Amino acid sequence: MKKQLLPFISFLVFTGLIIFNNGCKNEINKTDYLNKVLKNLEKISSASYHSVMSFNLPGDTTRFTTYIWIKKEFENKADTTIGSSFAWFYPEDDSKMYLYYDGSARGHLDSDRKTVTIDSFKTNTLPFRPVGSPFFNKAKNILKYALETNDSISTELKDFGDSIRFILYIPHRVKYFFGKAVEMDNPYLLREDAFTRYEIWIDKSEGLPYKIIDKMPHNSGFEACNNLKLNKIRIEDFRPSDYFPPDYEVKVRGQQQRIFKDLTGKTAPDWTLTDYSENSIGLKNLHSKVLLIEFTGIGCAPCHAAIPFIKQLVKEHEGRDFEFVSIETWGNDIEGLKRYHKNNELNYNLLKASENIVDRYEVSGVPAFYILDRNHVIMKIITGYEKGTTDKEIRNAIKELI
Repeated sequence: MKKQLLPFISFLVFTGLIIFNNGCKNEINKTDYLNKVLKNLEKISSASYHSVMSFNLPGDTTRFTTYIWIKKEFENKADTTIGSSFAWFYPEDDSKMYLYYDGSARGHLDSDRKTVTIDSFKTNTLPFRPVGSPFFNKAKNILKYALETNDSISTELKDFGDSIRFILYIPHRVKYFFGKAVEMDNPYLLREDAFTRYEIWIDKSEGLPYKIIDKMPHNSGFEACNNLKLNKIRIEDFRPSDYFPPDYEVKVRGQQQRIFKDLTGKTAPDWTLTDYSENSIGLKNLHSKVLLIEFTGIGCAPCHAAIPFIKQLVKEHEGRDFEFVSIETWGNDIEGLKRYHKNNELNYNLLKASENIVDRYEVSGVPAFYILDRNHVIMKIITGYEKGTTDKEIRNAIKELI
């Protein structure tokens, strides 16, 4: 009797497994789930959290620079830019503010110069305010865009057990979120090479995002938040001026702008810097008839676009009385400089800027090219990069000196 029952029992077990694996499997409906998360985000009137931010460089999977902040953000319906106000505070002292946006102005507190610089956007020439959205506001606007846009996009939702990853991919466009999605034209990038990819990681138990990754041709950004407290603080109690130290000078952009001096014809300020191999190199050690110094920023699109020209320029002048150095001003991570040098196959030296070299050289923006003669007199300064035009201008300036 038992032998007769065994095949029947095996059949029942096999059938049950089929039902369990197929009939009981729950597929996530993408639209329904995103709308559910969006509703959770719309319930947030305020949030405070620890933020870990970093960015990567083109072709590099390791984080280049990491920042940690305590952040507070508030829903601000009166603000037509992003619909939010926010403030960043130092992690070691949450009463010490670094940056804020209150819906009418953005302010930056510089502890080194003891200044508060306020920008009310009266001199802004863009058709939008360049105010980056805080974490939950950004997540909300990305989801709204993904659900409502008529743009050509692709989306993906994947379940990792305790979290859900949502991917938004926008081909042939670079889009940022200053509240709503804003497309940024990049003259250094062909349309077919442009793209934007956002990843939002969502905690399944809370139904809220905890990490956002954005990837574009020139860099990738990352932000994760923890120690989250929701709806515990009120925007009515948020007054940025309460955090202005009494000994700080308040400056308003457009009224007290810094005047940059023209150093052309003057001897270049001396320096000793560290290169990507941690060797010390001093200006006094460079004795060529022509020295070209570039101030650059890793992650700066025009700086990255200039690399092919610079590599070709260095190759053209091999064996001639010419030297070139590039000084990185946006980051100070030696390992990041090494990877950037290797991934871009640079044939020139990349140095890490000191704290005051940008001020001493009166650098107003990057890239900036300083052409020096044998005595280190600055013969010409060229700011910005435009393929072809800047190439010719730099070549002509070098030709006049060699």
